[in-house]
Amino acid sequence: MEFNQHDLKNNQLYKFLLLTGIILVAFNLRPAITSVGPLMSTIRDDVGLSNWSVGLLTSLPLIAFAIMSPIAARLGNRFTNERVILCGLIFLLIGIAVRSVSIILLIFIGTLLVGIGISVINVLLPGVVKDKYPLKVGLMTSVYSTAMGIFAATASGVSVPIADGLGLGWKIALLVWAIPAVVGIIVWIYLANNSRNARGKTPFITDTDTNIWKSPLAWQIAAYMGLQSFLFYVTISWLPEILHSNGMSMETAGWMLSLTQFIGLPASFIVPVLAGKFASQRLIVATMGLMSIVGYGGLLLGSTHLTLIISITLIGLALSGTFALALAFLGMRAKDAKQAASLSGMAQALGYVLAAVGPIFIGYLFDLTHAWTVPIVTLIIVAVLVTFFGFGAGRDKYV
Repeated sequence: MEFNQHDLKNNQLYKFLLLTGIILVAFNLRPAITSVGPLMSTIRDDVGLSNWSVGLLTSLPLIAFAIMSPIAARLGNRFTNERVILCGLIFLLIGIAVRSVSIILLIFIGTLLVGIGISVINVLLPGVVKDKYPLKVGLMTSVYSTAMGIFAATASGVSVPIADGLGLGWKIALLVWAIPAVVGIIVWIYLANNSRNARGKTPFITDTDTNIWKSPLAWQIAAYMGLQSFLFYVTISWLPEILHSNGMSMETAGWMLSLTQFIGLPASFIVPVLAGKFASQRLIVATMGLMSIVGYGGLLLGSTHLTLIISITLIGLALSGTFALALAFLGMRAKDAKQAASLSGMAQALGYVLAAVGPIFIGYLFDLTHAWTVPIVTLIIVAVLVTFFGFGAGRDKYV
C-alpha cells in the first residue's frame, strides 16, 4: 500500500512537472530571438555592421534550425526526447552568455548556439505533446504556443527599456533571457531522469522517416511553416525600423512590436483548439491569410497612427494564429509521436531555410532601394503564398 501511494505521488509529480516543463520550454523558444529586433540598430551602430549583416543575428538561428531539425528527430528517437530537450536548453544558455560579449565573432557564435539549442526543442516538442497527450494535441499546442507568445512579446517590449531606460546596455538586455533557460534546465533534469520512454523501450515505429520526404502533404506543411516563419522573423527583425521610418521613436516601435505579439495571444490559443474541432482547416487558413495580406498592406498605405494600429493588430493575429496552426498540423497530420517528430524535423528543416532568407533579404532590399515600399510588397506576396500552401496543408488526411 505504501509503495502504491509512493508510486502515485511520483506519477502526479511527474505529470505536474511535465506540464510545467513544456510551458518553461515554450518560454525559452523565442525571447533569445525576439529581444534582438528592437536592438538591431543599437547593435549595428555599436559593433559596426551593415543592415544585411545585422540581419544575420535573426537569420543565423534559423539556419541552425534548418541544419539541426532532421538531426534532432533522430537524436530524440535514440536518446529520448527529454534528454535531447535538456541538451537543447543547455546549448541555449551557453549561446545567450557567449552572445552577450561585445565582440563580433562571439556575437555570431553565440547566436548560432542559440539557434542550435532552440532548433532541437522546436522539433521535439510536438513529438512530446503527441506522445504524452495524444488526445489533446490541439489543446496542448494552444497552451505552449500561447506561453511562447507571452515571453516572445515581453522580450520585444522590454529590450529597449532595459538597454536604454535602465542604462544597462544591449548586452545585459540580451543576457537577461538566460534566467528562464536556467529554470527550464532544472525541471528538465528531473524529466530526463524520469523519462517514461527510456532508451531501448520506445514504442515508436521506425519506418516513417523516409516516407515523410515522399509525401506531397508534408512538403505543403513545410512550405506553410517556412513562409509563415519568413513573415514572423522579418517582422520581428524589421517592424521597429519600419515604424521608426514613419516617425515613431525606437522605444515606442519596440513596444509596438511587443503589442503585435500580445494581440496575437488569443489567436495562439483559439486557433489550434478550433483546428482540432474541424476535419479541414481551410477556412481558418483563409481567415489568417486575409488578415496577413490586409495587415501588411496597411503598412504600405499610410503612416497615420490609426492605420498603423489596425495593421499591427491584423499582423499580430495572423502571425500568431498561422504559427499555432502550423504547429498543430505537425501533430494532426501525423499518425503517431514518431511520425510527428519526423514531420516536425522535415517541415522545420525545409521551412527554416526559407525563414532564414527573410531578415537578410529584406535588409538587402532596403539597402538597395533606401525605402520600405519594395520590402513590404514582398511581404504581401509571401502572405499570399502562405495562404496558398495552407489550403493544401489544411486537408483532412495524414502524411
